[in-house]
Amino acid sequence: MAVNLPPLPELHPVAGIRLGTTAAGIRKKDRRDLVLIECAPGTTAAAVFTRNRFCAAPVTVARAHLAESAPRALLINTGFANAGTGAPGHDDALACCAAAAKRLGCRIEEVLPFSTGVIGERFPAERILAGIPACIGALSPAGWADAAHGIMTTDTAAKGGTRVVEVGAARFAVTGIAKGSGMIRPDMATMLAFIATDAGVAPGILEAALRSAVEGSFNRITVDGDTSTNDACVLLATGRAPGASIEQARGPVYEAFVRALQEVCDELAQAVVRDGEGATKFLTIDVVGGSSTADCLEVAYTIAHSPLVKTAFFASDPNWGRILAAIGRARIARLDVNAVAIHLNDVCIVRHGARAPEYSEAQGQAAMRAAEIRLRVDLGLGGEQARVWTTDLSHDYVRINAEYRS
Repeated sequence: MAVNLPPLPELHPVAGIRLGTTAAGIRKKDRRDLVLIECAPGTTAAAVFTRNRFCAAPVTVARAHLAESAPRALLINTGFANAGTGAPGHDDALACCAAAAKRLGCRIEEVLPFSTGVIGERFPAERILAGIPACIGALSPAGWADAAHGIMTTDTAAKGGTRVVEVGAARFAVTGIAKGSGMIRPDMATMLAFIATDAGVAPGILEAALRSAVEGSFNRITVDGDTSTNDACVLLATGRAPGASIEQARGPVYEAFVRALQEVCDELAQAVVRDGEGATKFLTIDVVGGSSTADCLEVAYTIAHSPLVKTAFFASDPNWGRILAAIGRARIARLDVNAVAIHLNDVCIVRHGARAPEYSEAQGQAAMRAAEIRLRVDLGLGGEQARVWTTDLSHDYVRINAEYRS
């Protein structure tokens, strides 16, 4: 059950973007599972992909195509990840791109493929090929909500974020959708995220803005510590909004765009965690007082990935010794255990590396029973800090993943 996940908002259309979704029967019948996003000519694009070296065939093809040309279409399927499928999987991804390109009247290099689902099984390319005409027939500027549902796998709800920005005479939208629920410890982005704006943004600025937004959002979440073979986050800028042209990394329009992009990415990233497989708690882990941001992140992720810590949160058990143990094994060069302080929400449980004199078990249990918990660790070593969002680890996480292919 998702933790305080808001319903899908009304997603503002982005001038120059149309989306079409269909149920192609790729893995399950009567389920939306194929999405095509059409981009107007002149659209600029930036993307970040998984750092998993066993990356999927569509990741390899999308990288190569993006290096050749700006995209005219993105083709996304669920059900099968097309990862670990060797040369046949690569050929399948190219065949799907070729079919979409032929229908749209563009070059194959202008189509970027994306897949999510079961790893190691070849997907039924013929079902995707058969579904492409239906996607094209459904293309609409208002197709964002259907597309958000069409990219889901184990997600319990569709995820989207949107902003309309007005700066002087400029008015533009930033709208995005994402999917992800398990196999989440992004090493670049979430499993799949697609964001678009009708502002005109120069390619170099677009890429820098995306990387900065991803670093503060998708690269700060984890559900289970697993990085997918298929992670991808794409940002499209159509340039169709009058007066919203960004050619330099400064000025009010640029600043408003960067702010809106960060807000949408934050919203999508947090939605992925709130919908984490089997999650009953949404945890914000703040590590402050570090010697470096990298050290703070190492401590935060060590806590977030500890099964003992995560199961304690699931049980609402303030077993804070597990948190201390996780901090102690974090791979940082320097740690003064006598300087460490820990808070659960507003409750101080550890001060100077030991139980706070005023702390009581009842206070800890009350804090742990909340659906949303902030764990704050002060290392007492410096002025750096970092934040990570994660979940607890429940019985349902095990059940969902044990039954994933059934």
